[in-house]
Amino acid sequence: MKLFLKIWRQFDTSSKGEMVDYEINGVSEHMSFLEMLDLLNESLIQKKERVIEFDHDCREGICGQCGVMINGRAHGPLKNTTTCQLHMRSFKDGETIYIEPFRARAFPVLRDLKIDRSAFDSIISSGGFIGASTGQAPEANSIPISYETAEASFDAAACIGCGACVASCKNASAALFVGAKITHLALLPQGKIEASKRALTMVKQMDAEGFGSCSDTRACEVECPQSISVLSIAKMNLEYMKAVTFRK
Repeated sequence: MKLFLKIWRQFDTSSKGEMVDYEINGVSEHMSFLEMLDLLNESLIQKKERVIEFDHDCREGICGQCGVMINGRAHGPLKNTTTCQLHMRSFKDGETIYIEPFRARAFPVLRDLKIDRSAFDSIISSGGFIGASTGQAPEANSIPISYETAEASFDAAACIGCGACVASCKNASAALFVGAKITHLALLPQGKIEASKRALTMVKQMDAEGFGSCSDTRACEVECPQSISVLSIAKMNLEYMKAVTFRK
């Protein structure tokens, strides 16, 4: 395959970026999108040019580090797919592809396609955990949890924190991410003790990081690689309202 790429190049956070044109040949339809970028970088190295920097780690759709905007969509043309699991058979020979970093005030560009997602870390640090006694783990069956509740909690816990929900939202809202983290723990007995404090502090930190408000377009649900339901946003709002109403 022969492809024409328009890629965002930006030296650092304070620099002005621009779209730069590249032409690449010999792309196999079996390559992942990141392998295609690797191939392009190999050609840039041979020309002694600066390589295109992008985030990646596991390349198995697990870590959530590889997100980019591809033709205006987070992670590319397929629903519920990470960038590293997107393959070049989703594109046509001779196609022009636009590649940009995730865009959000809370996700500043570090260089080229690399962004700073530490705002997510700050939200987790503010309340995305439980307090538990140290020592031997308790017997698993000592705290009865229904199958439905456990499955719902696991579904919310599947969030990999890639930021596609933020990038796909017209308001750059992190509601799906925060909702998933709050829902995961709020459904379990271990998370109920600190539920009110967690909802208040995580939502407060989300606002402090500069994320926008949710307007229920549900674009986040479509682009989320783990198919996190927008019902987690409803659960977050419920937990927040309970915390505000019954706050002592």
